[in-house]
Amino acid sequence: MPADRLLSTLLRSLQTYTDQQDTPRLLATATSVLTTLSNPHNLTLLTSHLLTAPALWDRATTLRNPLHLLSVFHSAITTLLTHHTTLCNPPSRPPPPTHLLPIGGGLTLDAWVRAVVAGADDRSARWKHLLVLGGLLVGIGAAEEQGMEIEWVRGLRRRIEGALVKAVNLALVEVRQEGGDGLGGWSVALVLNHAFGCLGEGERRRLHWDLLLPVLIGTAFFSSEGFHSAYFIGGVDLDVVEVPGKKFNWPASSSSFKQVEAIMSRPLVSSMGPLSRLMAHAVENVQDPWLIQTMLDDLASFARALTTQWRQNKLSEIDASEESLYLNEEALQTTLPLLWKLLKATLFATTVVLRGVMSRVLRDGTLAADGVAPVLATQILHTLRNLYFISSRLGPSSFTQHTFVYLTAIDILTTYPLHSDTFLKSISPPHIGSIPHHPLDRTLDLFFLNTAEHFTLTLPASTNEDILVCAAVPYLAAAGNHNMLPIFEAAHSVMLAVLSAPQSADTAAKNLPFYVDALFKCFPHNLSPRQFRLAFKTLLRVTAPPSPLSSSHPDLPATLLELLYHRTTAVASTSPLPPDAVQLALAGSDAPPPPLSEQAVLVLTLLDVLPFLPIPLLEEWMPLLAGLVWEVQDVGMREVLKERFWEVLVSGEMDPQRSVVGVVWWGSRGGREMVILGRHKVREEDKFMSGGL
Repeated sequence: MPADRLLSTLLRSLQTYTDQQDTPRLLATATSVLTTLSNPHNLTLLTSHLLTAPALWDRATTLRNPLHLLSVFHSAITTLLTHHTTLCNPPSRPPPPTHLLPIGGGLTLDAWVRAVVAGADDRSARWKHLLVLGGLLVGIGAAEEQGMEIEWVRGLRRRIEGALVKAVNLALVEVRQEGGDGLGGWSVALVLNHAFGCLGEGERRRLHWDLLLPVLIGTAFFSSEGFHSAYFIGGVDLDVVEVPGKKFNWPASSSSFKQVEAIMSRPLVSSMGPLSRLMAHAVENVQDPWLIQTMLDDLASFARALTTQWRQNKLSEIDASEESLYLNEEALQTTLPLLWKLLKATLFATTVVLRGVMSRVLRDGTLAADGVAPVLATQILHTLRNLYFISSRLGPSSFTQHTFVYLTAIDILTTYPLHSDTFLKSISPPHIGSIPHHPLDRTLDLFFLNTAEHFTLTLPASTNEDILVCAAVPYLAAAGNHNMLPIFEAAHSVMLAVLSAPQSADTAAKNLPFYVDALFKCFPHNLSPRQFRLAFKTLLRVTAPPSPLSSSHPDLPATLLELLYHRTTAVASTSPLPPDAVQLALAGSDAPPPPLSEQAVLVLTLLDVLPFLPIPLLEEWMPLLAGLVWEVQDVGMREVLKERFWEVLVSGEMDPQRSVVGVVWWGSRGGREMVILGRHKVREEDKFMSGGL
């Protein structure tokens, strides 16, 4: 069919909407016609009709048609560029000037683009013009990425970039006048999400970021084309049913799962990575810094709604470690993984935006002011707390941007003691003194404990004792529950952090006996050798001079040493312990660490604390430890202890005064012989020399 007749048929089809129409077929025809028309006026007419056609826009409520129309112009320009590259540019001849180059229906590329862009006129909304300009720009950018020799098109590309930025700014004004929500704003986000990488730095600076940021945030997090205010979780609970075997199932045929599948297939959700980076770029470039605080309020409300919806879901009542016991195979393998994929997408998008906020706070004097910075840091931490039921499944430090945002917010907040105290009290467990039954509450307790350990030097002693210690104690007593091992370890970290805080010396004195007893009960079944050694090393550093606790309780270091010594000689097992995570990680190295028994670990712990002992205790305990080394019967373990003894003396862990004492003992008082040969060998040599004399 000739191009003119095909154009007439297409224009008639675009004039009316019918339920039976095949929109993809119409748009495919439009792509073909765009690449074959030779009359510029017909190109302009077709473009204008595509932007106003009732068949495309009368009932358009999603981004489906805008995305298809964007693809029409992308495909058309790509077809023309490919045609030129393969047929009109032989390698032996330089490319002719743009105005002389015949393309497609006989028009030059420049004339074809001008004719198409002319169709984006006043008869269509300004945001629809972006579909034309964005499609052209993305097509040219994709061709350049594929290595097409189109150097001569770069001038045309720069003009399209400038036109797109101008159209975006005008469309943002129009969208704002219409309320800021709806298909117009969503389409702006869609086009920029695809075309932003094709814009040069100069054109990016010309964008009206103050108008763009609210549109992007609203589209991504609150619109029906984005995460829809997290309402998708609410419908899941209705479809979770009990099945034989006392298990629960979330069927793949349920309406709520179909909704999750539909959300994952949405154009903006499926490309949320680039969109989140665009939002972060917008945060870093807005002129009005107060827009960032408003945006943080919106993100905090989204995260709060997400947590609330999750709590009301039956699936939240199942601990992650027990899902295989209580969930049906279909839920485990099909439906639940897709839901977590969607939830992780919300986490990643939120974190990337918050990373942009942190970058802005660090370089913006207005946001870094004393009255603003702690408020922003508090909002960010509240948002991360509400998303912690997602991030806790990824493991600690598995997401570098999340770690950066989290630690930076903490660093900022710790410089404001009053704000820190208020924040920790606001997120403290409402059930202090007991372990909650709901897994989500335990997850929030884990966030509290992991966060609180960073604030112990800033908080007043009363908060450390009444809130932090009281929140940690129940989990220290629950050492036998392997499902709560992360919270148990976090509770230990909090206790050590509180005991190390100078202002909490009285708290340390009151809670030290309980904590030491908890350590001995937990090791070696729930605490690894590394964790146990670190804990006791911290305790000796806290109780030894010049710490505040040593002045009121000078006998504590000697008491702790005696407890360790008694455990080593009377209770400790001599059987090798199972390898911990560090040993497993180093198992394939050139020098894997040898297995150690409980007895050997306790001796290593005593060696670790030598640099912190007062000099009289140091002189007393070095000979005792030399004897303990030889109490270990396993030769390999004993060699590890000898190497550690020597390392403590010469590696610089001791200060100069203690180093002098150690050197004198090693060289002049028989220390070397006691460690290397053993006390009984030294005694035999002494007897032999005495008889010889």
